[in-house]
Amino acid sequence: MEIFQLVGIALITAVAALILKETKPELAFAVSVAGGIILLLFVFEVLRDSLSVFGQIAELSGIDHSLVKIILKMVGIGYLVEFSAGLLSDFGQNSLADKLTLCGKIVIFVLAIPIIERVLALILSLLELI
Repeated sequence: MEIFQLVGIALITAVAALILKETKPELAFAVSVAGGIILLLFVFEVLRDSLSVFGQIAELSGIDHSLVKIILKMVGIGYLVEFSAGLLSDFGQNSLADKLTLCGKIVIFVLAIPIIERVLALILSLLELI
């Protein structure tokens, strides 16, 4: 299972960073960042194989493919912003991490506008049936 590999990579990275922290703190931070990037690349590989399922779900349910793309972009932006804000916090830049999180939320809100429009149009069409 992939989760065991992910946990193994995370634990090895953490132990290596702890060992290096006493002798070379700057190298320990680099090891932590590299471990995080390796984890992300591994997850992207697993996720890439699963993305076709979303297309199939959209096709079966009649949902427009553009809406599925928007939803996937929103989720991806959320994860990327969360990961980047965590890195900034590790750098000691908590204020910048908070600003990045706010910007990410704004971008996700802007991306959600077409979905909100479609939902409102659906509600209006249902009200016209009454």
